[in-house]
Amino acid sequence: MLERELTVPNRLGLHARATAKLVQALAPFRCTVTLAAKGREVNAKSIMGVMLLAAGQGTPVTVRTDGDDEAAAMEAVVSLFERRFDEDA
Repeated sequence: MLERELTVPNRLGLHARATAKLVQALAPFRCTVTLAAKGREVNAKSIMGVMLLAAGQGTPVTVRTDGDDEAAAMEAVVSLFERRFDEDA
């Protein structure tokens, strides 16, 4: 299992479009991926689950990946966060 703490970087936080990008990026991976924030932990492959976190800009989020392709899945999540979900300059 891998774990990493990230901060939601984009101005609108994990809104519908950013959440959809995250779920689409994780779809090819077999491992389990969870996001934890504000005392909740959700399946990162579930749009509704991620939306329920209501994670705005600056919210710390813990990402956990567990399974055969956990490293690649973690890399995909980190890349999206670093690119600010391709939204902000």
